[in-house]
Amino acid sequence: MAASHAGRQPQNDGYRTLSLSGHVGFSSLPDQLVKKSIKQGFCFNILCIGETGSGKSTLINSLFNTNFDDPESTHFLPSVQLRAQTYELQESNVLLKLTIVNTLGFGDQIDKEDSCQPVVDYIDAQFEAYLQEELKIKRSLFSYHDTRIHACLYFILPTGHSLKSLDLLTMKSLDSKVNIIPIIGKADSISKTELHKFKNKIMSEFVSNGIQIYQFPTDDESVSGINAVMNEHLPFAVVGSTEDVKIGNTMVRARRYPWGIVQVENENHCDFVKLREMLICTNMEDLREQTHARHYELYRRCRLEEMGFRDIGPENKPVSLQEAYEAKRHEFYLELQRKEEEMRQQFIQRVKEKEAILKEAEQQVQTKFERRMLMHQEVKLKLEREKKVLEDEIAVFMQKKANAELLQPQASVSTPLVSLKRDKDRKNSSFM
Repeated sequence: MAASHAGRQPQNDGYRTLSLSGHVGFSSLPDQLVKKSIKQGFCFNILCIGETGSGKSTLINSLFNTNFDDPESTHFLPSVQLRAQTYELQESNVLLKLTIVNTLGFGDQIDKEDSCQPVVDYIDAQFEAYLQEELKIKRSLFSYHDTRIHACLYFILPTGHSLKSLDLLTMKSLDSKVNIIPIIGKADSISKTELHKFKNKIMSEFVSNGIQIYQFPTDDESVSGINAVMNEHLPFAVVGSTEDVKIGNTMVRARRYPWGIVQVENENHCDFVKLREMLICTNMEDLREQTHARHYELYRRCRLEEMGFRDIGPENKPVSLQEAYEAKRHEFYLELQRKEEEMRQQFIQRVKEKEAILKEAEQQVQTKFERRMLMHQEVKLKLEREKKVLEDEIAVFMQKKANAELLQPQASVSTPLVSLKRDKDRKNSSFM
C-alpha cells in the first residue's frame, strides 16, 4: 500500500496518473494489434480519374510492380462508366485486398457538364453501403468488405498551360468526399522547366478555386520531415512503365525513346518514387483514417441530419438517440395523419364532384327521355288520326262497291232489247 501511495501523481483533468512498481504486460498491446491486423489483412481502395490515354493503368501496374490486366478503354463511350476490380496481393506475410476503380470515358464526351456526377454518385454509394451496415441491428463490420475510396489519384494531362474547367469542377466536387492526390501523367512529354512552371500554375489554381487536396500529415514526428518536403513536390509528375530496359549491368523499368531513356524509378527523371513512398510506404494508413474520420463522418452526419437526428435539441441540450428517434417517429406520425386527412378530403371532394357529374348526366338522360316520350305520343296520335281517315275512306269505298254491285243486274236485262231493235232497223233498210 505504501508503494502504491508513493507512486501516485497529481490529478490531470479528472483522472490520476500512476506509476507501476513492476511488469504488468499491457505493453504487448501493440504487438497484439500487429498480429491481429496481419491475420485479418488490410484493404485499400484507389480511384483513378483521368482522361482516356492519360497513363492510369500503366502507373498502377508500375506502383504495385505487377500486371492487373486492365482491358483498354475506348474513346467513344456515351457516358462516364466506373469499373471496380478487386485483387489480393501479398508481400511477406501481409495480405492486402486492393480495389482499383477506373473511370472509363472520362472527358471523352462532347458535353462534359455531367462527367463528374457518376464519380460523385459512386463515392456516395460506397459511403451509404457502409452506413447501412453500421445501422443494422446485427452488424458484421469485422468481415465487411469496405469499398470506401481511400485515395483518389487525379491524372492531369501535361499541357503546360492550366487546368481544364472539367478538372476544376470535378476536384471541387470531390475534395470533401475523398483524399485527392493530383498527378501529372506522362510527365516526360514536357521539359523540366515547363514542368516546374506547370506545377506552380496548378497549385495556384487550387488555391484560387478553393480546392482542398490531400496534404501528407506532419503531426507525427517520425514522418513529419519527409511529409513536409513531399508536400512541396505536389502535384507529382510521374512516368509509368512495365518494360525492363538494361542500363549498364542493371535491368530497370524505363521508357525508351529515340532521344534517350526515361527511368521510372530515377528521381532525377520523375516523381514516381516519391509517389510510391508517400502513397504506399508512409501514408497508406493515414489515408484510410482520413477517409473514415473525415470524409465518411461528414457524409454520415449529413445523412443522419437528413433523417432528423440531432445531438443538440432546440434549447442547446444534449439529445439522446432514443429521444431523437421518438421525436422523429412522432413527427412522422403527425405527417402521416396530415397526409391521410388530406387524402380523405381529396377523396370526399372527388366523390362529390363525381356525384355532381352523375346527377347532371342523370338529369340530361331524364330530360331526353321525357322529350322522346312526348314525341312518341305525338307520333302515336298522328298515326291514330291517319288510321281513322283511312278507315273512313275504306268504308266509303265499300259502300260504293256495294252500290255498283246492285246496279249490275239491271244493266244486263236492258242490253238484249236494244240489240233486237237494231236488227229490225237493218232489215227495213234492206227492203228499201
